[in-house]
Amino acid sequence: MYRVEDKFICDKRELFYMQSKLECVLRSDQNQDNDYGYTITSVYFDDYHDRHLTDAVNGNQIREKYRIRIYNGSYDTIKLEVKYKRNNRILKKSRTISREQMILLMQGECIEDDAPSLDNTITLFNIAISERKLAPVIIVEYDRKAFVFDAGNVRITLDRNLRFGKRMDLFMHESDFPRTRVSEPDSVLEVKYDEFMPGFIAGILESGNMRQESYSKYRLCREEEMLCRQRM
Repeated sequence: MYRVEDKFICDKRELFYMQSKLECVLRSDQNQDNDYGYTITSVYFDDYHDRHLTDAVNGNQIREKYRIRIYNGSYDTIKLEVKYKRNNRILKKSRTISREQMILLMQGECIEDDAPSLDNTITLFNIAISERKLAPVIIVEYDRKAFVFDAGNVRITLDRNLRFGKRMDLFMHESDFPRTRVSEPDSVLEVKYDEFMPGFIAGILESGNMRQESYSKYRLCREEEMLCRQRM
């Protein structure tokens, strides 16, 4: 099922202001260990022609992303994800994989597929690797505070401190790899819901000084990385 996804750009002060208001009426995501949220580290894949980057730069309303994701620098849970975007609606297919499977995929190898299907994330990755030479291109990391509300299946995330890395060899074996901070804007509030947004939540979001626009962490990190290479 496709869900609505709206993104709002704001500075750090505004993000803390919105967090303080949301904390009064929504509960924190159950996966968070403390008041500061958690850290997300994703390895993004692209093909030889950088098709996914080009789609993001051009603002194409139909696009997709392939990534591997871990939380708080731990390999205890490794998610393999394919995310589809259609205008402002998104669909994410996700599956847990082992560290050994992660390493094989990052080395450009297909992994064993126990149930081949276009609904199976492993199948989709294997096809993209075989047909389009999909490969890891950048590591994207940021800190996230998340809130949820059952009615409408609402999830609001506040992401800050966007940074990136390129050392895939280090990431495959340890979570301590060199990181580079992204310049502004590095803070974004994202809202995801199914069919409707409860009015009181919409009112909180409208009370802030934020602007709604397209925001791709993957694109920002790739562009910043290219600028860093040009300066060298």
